[in-house]
Amino acid sequence: MPGFLVHAGATVLCAHGGQALPTVPNSRVLVNGMPTVTQPTLYTIAGCALPPPPAANGPCVTAQFLTGSTRVLSNGQPLVLLDSQALCTPTGTPLLVTVTQTRVTAT
Repeated sequence: MPGFLVHAGATVLCAHGGQALPTVPNSRVLVNGMPTVTQPTLYTIAGCALPPPPAANGPCVTAQFLTGSTRVLSNGQPLVLLDSQALCTPTGTPLLVTVTQTRVTAT
């Protein structure tokens, strides 16, 4: 199913409200003048509200998307889509793409 491409300026949050940013945006493909993100790119997370042990297993520190586009690739890598699934470490919770561009879709 097609989904909007996620770009470096998209709002991506961990499940506890921490801001996630891509470590290496993909400058080969631009949308709205901003680089897109390939699936293998790590995200760093700042501001996660989940407490550290022993109260919980937080905060979220990094995350990586596990799914991406299947038909559209950049440098041989899938691109991250609005509905792509991600996993945060060390908590095992998802990333949430809350705001992204709405002009370019991929499958």
